[in-house]
Amino acid sequence: MSNRRDFIKKTTLGTLAISSVFGVSGFAANSENEETAVEPKEKKQQKPIIISTWNHGLPANKESWKNLKEGKSALDAIEAGMKIPEADPTVRSVGYGGYPDREGKVTLDACIMDHNSNCGSVCFLQGIKHPISVAKRVLQNTPHVMLAGQGALQFALSEGFKEENLLTPESERDWKKWLEDSKYKPVINIENHDTISMLMLDQDGNLSGGCTTSGAAWKMHGRVGDSPIIGAGLFLDNEVGAAAATGLGEAVIRTAGSAMVVELMRQGKSPYDACKEITERIYNKHKNHKDMEYLQVGFIALNKNGEYAGYSLRSGFNYAVSDDVKGHRMEDAKFKMSWDK
Repeated sequence: MSNRRDFIKKTTLGTLAISSVFGVSGFAANSENEETAVEPKEKKQQKPIIISTWNHGLPANKESWKNLKEGKSALDAIEAGMKIPEADPTVRSVGYGGYPDREGKVTLDACIMDHNSNCGSVCFLQGIKHPISVAKRVLQNTPHVMLAGQGALQFALSEGFKEENLLTPESERDWKKWLEDSKYKPVINIENHDTISMLMLDQDGNLSGGCTTSGAAWKMHGRVGDSPIIGAGLFLDNEVGAAAATGLGEAVIRTAGSAMVVELMRQGKSPYDACKEITERIYNKHKNHKDMEYLQVGFIALNKNGEYAGYSLRSGFNYAVSDDVKGHRMEDAKFKMSWDK
């Protein structure tokens, strides 16, 4: 298989492919009254560091960390880590065993991005257990950024991936129970079920990121959320920082959420303040919206100094952090409001 550069040279398409808690001492635990992060006294770069969303981010971080320490590239490390929840049928919102759509089909979205702004993405992919791996192949072996649906499947099969049934008996049982009423009302993030997004600052001081999900349960067939969309579910600029989202994808797409978090960091805001401002922006745009009753969004962000943060609209969002200072741990994100408000 030709590498990315050779492929682009050989094709007439030319260059289309160019394309919680603050991580320092002194930051308070979750409290709606604590609104300001404490800036570190020094801007010494902390590296490597990995941050990813939700409890299932912890085993993913550990695998990514192991690969990174073994000398693997950042993209290889991200792929290795994200394959853990993708293959775990007990993680009901990512990969194998994920909740299906209204037609009982498990459809997957994923993206990956490196420090040179190269990115690959797949959406509405069916029958492939590891969409993050297919997204990485899109980055490496095509002149494109995103492949969708049947085209993404065709590409995956041409790359040697195996097609298989991703609907587990447990998810099929839950889908059939849902069919009894067939009411679509997404309840996002209350039970720690959602996208896994990962951000990494490697030992060379370069940023990379990835995102993978089976999307909202019982969604319309063909629905795609923010997770595979560069600038919505994931974005990074190696001169500035990286950000990723979780929660109701439609709300994140409407605000180009992750790209906006990175842009605020470019303007000098801390990861915490950037995440908080965009969450507030989403709230203001949706406070009278039909989605507001069940709306939850959360962001994680990591800057070039290794400073990180998470912030969410509603309570309950946490994320995994791995570094040489404190090892692997979970941290709770600060939030704007509780679920009972």
